[in-house]
Amino acid sequence: MAVADDFAQAGKTAVLQNIHGTMEFLHKFPPFNQMESAHLGYLVENCQLRFYAAGDTIIAPQDGPVQHFYIVKQGRVQGERSQPGAATGNRQSTFEISSGECFPLAALIGERATRTEHIAGADTFCLLLPKTAFIKLFALSSPLRDFALRGVSSLLDQVNQQVQMRAVETLGAQYSLDTRLGQLAMRAPLSCGPELPLREAVKLMDEQHVGSIVVVDGAQRPQGIFTLRDLRRVVADGHALEQPISQLMTQAPFHLPPSASAFDAALAMTERHIAHVCVVEHGRLCGVISERDLFSLQRVDLVHLARTIRQAGSIASLVALRVEVQRLVDSMLAHGASSTQITQLITRLNDHCVCRVIELCLQQLGDPGVAFTWLCFGSEGRSEQTLYTDQDNGILFAAKDAVEAAAIRGRLLPLAEQINQALAECGFSLCQGQIMASNPALCLSQQEWSKRFSQFIHEASAQSLLAATIYFDLRAVWGPSEPCEQLRAGVLTQIADNPLFQRRMAENALRHKPPVGVLRSFVLARKGAEKDTLDLKVQGLTPFVDAARLLALAHGISTCNTLERLRELVARQVIEAQDGAAYEEAYHFIQQTRMQQHQLQARAQLPYSNRIDPSQLNLLDQRILRESLRQAQRLQSSLSLRYQL
Repeated sequence: MAVADDFAQAGKTAVLQNIHGTMEFLHKFPPFNQMESAHLGYLVENCQLRFYAAGDTIIAPQDGPVQHFYIVKQGRVQGERSQPGAATGNRQSTFEISSGECFPLAALIGERATRTEHIAGADTFCLLLPKTAFIKLFALSSPLRDFALRGVSSLLDQVNQQVQMRAVETLGAQYSLDTRLGQLAMRAPLSCGPELPLREAVKLMDEQHVGSIVVVDGAQRPQGIFTLRDLRRVVADGHALEQPISQLMTQAPFHLPPSASAFDAALAMTERHIAHVCVVEHGRLCGVISERDLFSLQRVDLVHLARTIRQAGSIASLVALRVEVQRLVDSMLAHGASSTQITQLITRLNDHCVCRVIELCLQQLGDPGVAFTWLCFGSEGRSEQTLYTDQDNGILFAAKDAVEAAAIRGRLLPLAEQINQALAECGFSLCQGQIMASNPALCLSQQEWSKRFSQFIHEASAQSLLAATIYFDLRAVWGPSEPCEQLRAGVLTQIADNPLFQRRMAENALRHKPPVGVLRSFVLARKGAEKDTLDLKVQGLTPFVDAARLLALAHGISTCNTLERLRELVARQVIEAQDGAAYEEAYHFIQQTRMQQHQLQARAQLPYSNRIDPSQLNLLDQRILRESLRQAQRLQSSLSLRYQL
């Protein structure tokens, strides 16, 4: 009897040790590391461990509604799906799941069959939780429920929360850039009718201690706005204060809905050189947001900074202001701003800097007497610039023939040289490949640009394909924008009718392979100074940028920004909505990681580099980076199938 008791006790001890060991294993991975111990214990107690040999199908669409929640304990699982319209047997590997990851949440929650066949990519052990137990746990555990409903998005939230917690420790708590204007515009706006004398309006502004008054009609619809800046102009021009405010107001004031964010308002102010944004809902005025209402991050106000850049009196002043841009970006990163928000703001501030440099150079050298458009290409053309950037620019002008074009070019090139050098002083490195307006090959008439772009498309050589990846992401920064839009429209028309060029662009887009292998590890450089690192830009972001560009150009989409291209491709049903959301999240995370890397390098006074050692990241960041790079693989796989490569 005693021997039997000993065996029973030993069995209980082994079971408890097994449960404890499994719980310790799961505690290393989200969402299990966020779950309460009792809930995690319930999960482990109700799981069974099952082995799958390499090549075994774990679950498939023909199995019917999913009956288990799977967690990979050891090994790896590959997801394969038949491509719609593809030949029989032509399958696409859509993802790879490794130790600590789980599946198939969407099918389990939707009580349906999986759309993807899950195959053991190596000898694999999985923990299986029956559907009934999963449903109970889903109701009890909010971390599991949040992860099940939002997937990688919930992991990204954890990363952002960590960043924001560190920001509170160093900079003090502030509201987020994502705060809705409806939350910020708590005070009733000061408004008046159009016939109110200006003197009375100014008196009201003084009594209410506000910098603006909105002119509304009988239905409270904004007709105009009058600010303290307008008052200075009115007094300087000698206007009588007895005039109706409607004669002196700024008409049709810019407005946003209450659902818009503080970032949206700040971006509008920097673009439009305004200090106030009306908040309008259903046509009625419900608030006013001023630049003072927004934020001052590390004592740098981005709206004021944009205005100061545009009014800088010298190149030396612009050089000094670039330090403030760095400080602003540091603080925005610390406060959890998204990489998209930051790159948009950097691009806008860079645009202001470029415009002011051009104006200062025109003052110094004199007007050449020729209207021209300053073009930007590459990341600046896509509005995706970081602080680590060089110049990619050109000049477009009008000329009736080649002779006139040559004469105009001769007048513009000295100015272009001066502008390029001044931009270099401001921190925009000179392009090693001479993709600059001071290069005669990039100071062209509209006809010359059109001819050059046509050559890229019809030659489809390696050199022209490389050029297309730079020049076809173009935007007008200074001067009339219509010629630039006409160039873009011509490119879209020619590419839509040229499947051979599209195919060659697809081949080009597959050159940079994301650095993840069939096993769990990253594929890293093996020797030299780059040993044990990967390139976040070339290997991480470029696959998304190149694929989005190709698909956008092939489908007549004129926008150049990568994320806007992806969203438009989803809207046109070129990409499935679920895939588009996954690509966007992956792009966001890689860009965010890259910018944080640059921030650390700047603080350590090291040169900027896009290379990173993944082992320096925490486990959560490593997992999301790996998954993000896999999404780049999936996007490239879809291009291969689409263009039969």
